[in-house]
Amino acid sequence: MIQGCSTFIHVGQVHIDSAPSAISTVLGSCVAVCLYDVKLGIGGMNHYLLPFWNGNGLQSPKFGNIAIPKLIEAMMEQGSTHTTLEAKIFGGASMNIGISDSMMIGQKNIMVAKEILKEYKIAIAAEDVGGQNGRKIQFNLERGKVLLKYTSRSDDSDRG
Repeated sequence: MIQGCSTFIHVGQVHIDSAPSAISTVLGSCVAVCLYDVKLGIGGMNHYLLPFWNGNGLQSPKFGNIAIPKLIEAMMEQGSTHTTLEAKIFGGASMNIGISDSMMIGQKNIMVAKEILKEYKIAIAAEDVGGQNGRKIQFNLERGKVLLKYTSRSDDSDRG
């Protein structure tokens, strides 16, 4: 992992930064969308727990359909356009073996990321999603690269 200035984000957070910084998080069934502006050299990441906000309570970036547009809009405020942005998506692991497909939060989190990015016409340059292991990721904004390390199941018990 990169030494130096790295901001760690938790569930429900969105963070935008510029090189030489990095943004990192740990994912289980949660998903992180990383956006990188190849022209401006800035990037952002979100970390969401559930795919859809149901309308109850406050809108929160804990939900993919809130977190992803919030990240995109924040990047646009910095001068990005859908033609200069590329996306990378991570996470969405199936952490509980044997749960029925209707309960597969990880798969639903992946689906909402792909659907919203398609709506905004933002290309997905890379992804590492699904499976049964969690992930530690670090988004290096100097090159727009993401470093990934799979976690053991015991590491994932308290992460999204």
